[in-house]
Formats: sequence, C-alpha cells, structure tokens
Amino acid sequence: MDKLSAVKGMNDILPAAVPRTDKLPDSNLWQWFEDAVRRVLGRYGYQYILTPIVEPTQLFVRGLGEVTDIVEKEMYSFTDAMNGDRLTLRPEATAGIVRAMVEHNALYNGPLRVWTLGPMFRHERPQKGRYRQFHQLDVEALGYAGPDVDAEMILTARALWRELGLVEGTHVRLEINSLGQPEERREHRAALVAHFEVHADQLDEDARRRLHSNPLRILDSKNPAMQALIEQAPQLMDFLGPQSRAHFDAVRAALDAVGLAYRVNPRLVRGMDYYNLTVFEWVTDQLGSQGTVCGGGRYDGLIAQLGGKPAPAVGFGLGIERLLLLVQALALPVPSGAPDAYAVVPPGTPLAPVVATLEALRAAGLRVVQHAGGADGPGSMKSQFKRADASGARWALVFGADELAAGELTLKALRDGGGAQERLPLAGAAGWASRLQG
Repeated sequence: MDKLSAVKGMNDILPAAVPRTDKLPDSNLWQWFEDAVRRVLGRYGYQYILTPIVEPTQLFVRGLGEVTDIVEKEMYSFTDAMNGDRLTLRPEATAGIVRAMVEHNALYNGPLRVWTLGPMFRHERPQKGRYRQFHQLDVEALGYAGPDVDAEMILTARALWRELGLVEGTHVRLEINSLGQPEERREHRAALVAHFEVHADQLDEDARRRLHSNPLRILDSKNPAMQALIEQAPQLMDFLGPQSRAHFDAVRAALDAVGLAYRVNPRLVRGMDYYNLTVFEWVTDQLGSQGTVCGGGRYDGLIAQLGGKPAPAVGFGLGIERLLLLVQALALPVPSGAPDAYAVVPPGTPLAPVVATLEALRAAGLRVVQHAGGADGPGSMKSQFKRADASGARWALVFGADELAAGELTLKALRDGGGAQERLPLAGAAGWASRLQG
C-alpha cells in the first residue's frame, strides 16, 4: 500500500528527537515561542481569544476587499454540502476576530485587547517561509482611537523581539507610514491613476489589472522593471490633512521617546483594504526575499464594515514559521526542552516505589522521564543510561535493588560534575526536588 504524505505546503511540526531533512522548526522551538508570547502579552494586558478556522466566505470578501490577491487567488473556499453555504478556511485572523466582536457585542462594556495564535490557509506556491498552511500570531486592540495604542502595538512587538533575543535595528528593523483617512486616499488614488495611466505601457499585468480597482497596491509591487516608475509616483504623505499628520507625528514622538529607531517608508502599504492611518512592518535582511516578519496598523472602519457599531481598532500579525526560521538562521539560544531527570529502572524492579517517587517529584515541578520497557522488559542498564544521556537530562535517577532496600535511590550527574553520584531518600523526594531543576 502506498505511503500517504502531507499536502504540499502543509507541514508537520515534530519533536526535536525526530530527524528531518527539511530543517523546519521543531515543536520545542514552537513551545519556546508560545511561552514568550504569553509572557509578553500578559504584561501589556492582552487576553486570549479563539475563533473558528472556517468562516463564511463573504466575511473575507467584505473585510479584505474583492480585488485583493488573497480573495482573488489564494483562498481555500468551498460549498457546504449540507446547506449550500460558501465557506473559507481563514487566510488571516483579523476579520474573524472582528466578526466575533460584532456577533457577541464584545465592546459593549468598553475597549478590549485580545490576541490569538493558530493556523491560516492560502493557496499559493510553497517556498521557504511561505506555506499553504501557516501559523500566525495576531494581536488586536479594539475600541481605541489614539496614537498611543498605535505606538503600544509597535512596542509590544519590540518587547517580544527582546524576549526572544532578537535585536531591533540589527536582526529586525521597523518601517512605518501613514495611509491617512479614506477621503485623503481617494485624492491620492486619483493622482496615482493619472500617473500610471500616462505610463501604462510600463505596467505589468498585475498593475494594469489593479490600476482602476486598487492602484495603491501597485506601490507594493516587487517587479524590478517597475521600481523607477513607482518611485516617481505621487506620495500619499503629501495628501494627508492636519489631523492625520498630527496622529502620525504623535506615534513618531512616542517611538522617539523610548529610543526606538524606525524608517518612514512612504511606499509601505498593507495587503488588506481595511487599513487607515498608521501602518508598520518589522523586516529583516536574514531571510532573503521573505523580509517581512510582522506587519499591521490601524483599521478604524472594519468593525462597521462587518456590521458592528463603528469603533476604531489597531493590530498586527506575525508569521510564526518565518520568525522561527529567523531564530534558526541567527542561531539564537533556545532552551533545549530536555527533562530535568531520567529514571533508570533495572529489570525486575518493583514499580510501586518508582512510580510513587516520580509522581512526588513531578508534583514538585520537576520534569522526569521514566524509562519504559517493551514486551521484553526495560532493557539493560547500559542501554538505559544511553537513553538517559540522549534525552538531554542533567540527572539520572537509579532505582537499583540495593537502593530500594534502603529506601533510597542514586542520583547521578549526566552533564556537570563528572558523573558524581549520591544517595537520596525516597520518602523525602519533595524536599530535594528543587536541587534538580535547571
């Protein structure tokens, strides 16, 4: 029978002990990242939220815009065989979160800070850092209008970089821009269309298709042949009114106050239609063409656009696979995830005192792996010590016959101390457990 494989572009996340040739981040690296996320977002007062992976297709058509690449080309959509509804595997998280806020009247008692983490789906050609199933961290502040929260969003991302060991300005750097308000963008849009119409013979197929539907996205083109033309295009910053400029200046002043370096990039736009005012990206030079690791901004019109009472909002999304590839590329120090101790259990050892002792150690917070045997028993002491060493544990707990007869076990150092060992009482396990924690 043929062996089945995962869908191309949808990857398994495996334990570190499982050898693989594709160099994708292992599950220990993912857990390390998720733990850092929970610590950082907890400091900023963000609460966890989960939304469905499958949503009505119309949610993304209305939320992202019909002429975006995501809606036009990349969504996994299907018809529900039960009731004929058009459904889509979520390509991003913001629209689903806003839908949940509207459906449950979540902002009735005031603004909310929320975050989520999970898989997203886009039908595109798989390549390093871009997959058909990818995972995203999404952070949203809903109901907040001021530039202080825009700055907080950016600084929350910076706090996460620092928690992970990334250095802003070296490993990642910040780019910001303002998209202004809809009426300012309409004026800029007209100027853009006029500019590109004059040079229509220089536009590629994507740009010609977007010229009258979404000309702002032409500015985000990576086509080298169009870069000179894009550089000559009218800049949105020149169309901003006093309020939009004041908002952007206040964001910049907050970042300046904490010494966060950034570049104002007038060509920075976001891939979704719903953004206004502040937009930002954290980018890196370490991953080739996949340079953006985090992006977001303000989207004050989306809640009303999806049927809710008008309310401002700002947020960002972070591609986890791409970020972890960056961590790997920089060889940042990551905890091994190894157990604190490995229990070596000679053949014929009664299990009762072993299990009771290990449970006491685990209850005290220790990470302990018990060697488990197969049909032929637990294996020789030599093979058990080999497994203990391979586990990465700092200590071996040896439950020999002599030790058990005395109500003790032998503690042996596997990493430090040159194999030093001592006897410890079984009955007092909770008392000495803290000595074994890393």
